[in-house]
Amino acid sequence: MALREVRLDGDPILRKKSRIVEKVDDRTKMIAEDLLDTMEEYNGAGLAAVQVGILRRMAAIYVEGEAQVVINPEIIEKQGSITKLEGCLSVPGFCGEVERAEKVKLKYIDVEGKEKEVELVDFEARAILHEIDHMEGILYTDLVIGELYSEDDIKFEGEE
Repeated sequence: MALREVRLDGDPILRKKSRIVEKVDDRTKMIAEDLLDTMEEYNGAGLAAVQVGILRRMAAIYVEGEAQVVINPEIIEKQGSITKLEGCLSVPGFCGEVERAEKVKLKYIDVEGKEKEVELVDFEARAILHEIDHMEGILYTDLVIGELYSEDDIKFEGEE
């Protein structure tokens, strides 16, 4: 297990485009394990490799409720639209409303090198779209509708 340092807004690497992973090898698998460990440690919903300083098209996300790494993710279909609050490990303490597709079909390679397709809805669709944006050098703050909010100012369902 190796935890990686999460890069924060203002770090120039977050604005760079990530490169395609040409082959799934031992290094790719090590990065995948580190992404999962780091996402779990920081209680994240997703984590792109660029957020830990690695310019590869890889991200840890939840697919059908299970944490896993997707390699070279590509959205091949989008449906619907929904605006919800979003945050990011690279922009700690803040959140903002972002419009995203409600349902996506995702094509990717898993850590065994197998090509897969899966449909993601709601939160999982939002998460992969957010992580793919990271791979393009885009932060959610670039897409916020209105203003950013401090997480301390937001009351979630069930909170007083």
